[in-house]
Amino acid sequence: MFISNSDAVSTPCEPGVTRKILSYNDQIMMCEITFETGACGNFHSHPHVQVTYIISGSFSFTIDGETRTVHAGDSLLMPSGSVHGCECLEAGKLCDVFSPMRSDFLSSN
Repeated sequence: MFISNSDAVSTPCEPGVTRKILSYNDQIMMCEITFETGACGNFHSHPHVQVTYIISGSFSFTIDGETRTVHAGDSLLMPSGSVHGCECLEAGKLCDVFSPMRSDFLSSN
């Protein structure tokens, strides 16, 4: 029930992007995503509902064709099946929460 960030393994996702899987069970999963300036989270969709909290940095996020710039302290909701992606404008970290958990992330760790 307690997960230390220092024990979580950092996995490369895309150029300039890494992911740490933090706490999870079958219903929910929390990840920390670290971006270098200019790195992109490629456009994709998935059946999971996703909530993202911007821990630090700034990002240009697009969700289903709508683009906005977000900064530390902002949050986003990606409905199931929405097409979304981002570009990191200033190096930073995101906290992504998925429901249900992303079993595909476990196989890539």
